Amino acid sequence: MDRSELAVKYFVEGHNCSQAIVLAFADLLDIEASQLSKLAGGFGGGIGRLREVCGAFSGAVIVLDMLYGYDNYSNDEDKKEQYSRIQEIGLQFEKDKGSLICRDLMGLNVKHSDSAPTPRTKDFYQNRPCPNIIAYVAKLLEDYINNHPYKV
Repeated sequence: MDRSELAVKYFVEGHNCSQAIVLAFADLLDIEASQLSKLAGGFGGGIGRLREVCGAFSGAVIVLDMLYGYDNYSNDEDKKEQYSRIQEIGLQFEKDKGSLICRDLMGLNVKHSDSAPTPRTKDFYQNRPCPNIIAYVAKLLEDYINNHPYKV
């Protein structure tokens, strides 16, 4: 199973978009899957169902931070390199999908949603672009990682 399929599998099992992405890359990260799931949990629904930045993209940022991120806050060159990585992926996402914003991707005209998660029914999966977006982000991220070695 490739990472795109794995990410969609996690989503269909009930994880949110951000969790699905980070869990599909968990084998590369030096953190327990349960901790990754907690870390990414609040980014679902466009950050807590605020319908802002796409959760799948937020998950990709978490993976990029874990693989390439910096911990020396005073090193502007490291910050610049990391921001450049994130912008590269984000701009490609925006070019291909039209927006980085959850509500735009879902065709919603409301800025915020109720905090209660939508029940995961057959219609939920058929009427949302999320599985396709998750697969797309996982592939985009995997391609980036394959072409840009990271330090373990």
